[in-house]
Amino acid sequence: MDAEPLRIEIYPNCSLSVRGASGFFAGLCGVSFGIAGILALQGFWPVLPFAGLEMALLGWALKVSLARRFHRQTITVTESDVSVESRDGSHCAQVVFPRHWAQVTLRHPKSRLHPSRLTIESHGRQCELGSFLTEEERRGLALRLQRLIGRINETPSLA
Repeated sequence: MDAEPLRIEIYPNCSLSVRGASGFFAGLCGVSFGIAGILALQGFWPVLPFAGLEMALLGWALKVSLARRFHRQTITVTESDVSVESRDGSHCAQVVFPRHWAQVTLRHPKSRLHPSRLTIESHGRQCELGSFLTEEERRGLALRLQRLIGRINETPSLA
């Protein structure tokens, strides 16, 4: 009897809502352009383009940050396969590995400033998992996947 497939869905923690980001952006625009306007009235008009550039850069950064809400990775472990489906908004990609030959690897960073890399590998192919997770979350996911998938040439029971 085949065990029920196990699904793990991972996604980034995006606590900033669209409404919150809009309010934050509007508040900072008001303060920045208010101060720039006062300085422009005193003859320091070159401040205005820099304030505009600064707010345009902030708007772009908020847009990129909010786009992370749509990133998802679904890991499905069955008796025979391990599949990873990565969704980024409308783009979707799926990689399937034979479970018996798959290996979970957590690569430590070369520098303390860089994050580790968690991958599933088999037959010369690899798929990175959880690049958006914190270091602690990535280590926990690695341990859970190593228990589920096992080592190369090893297939633990899903039950």
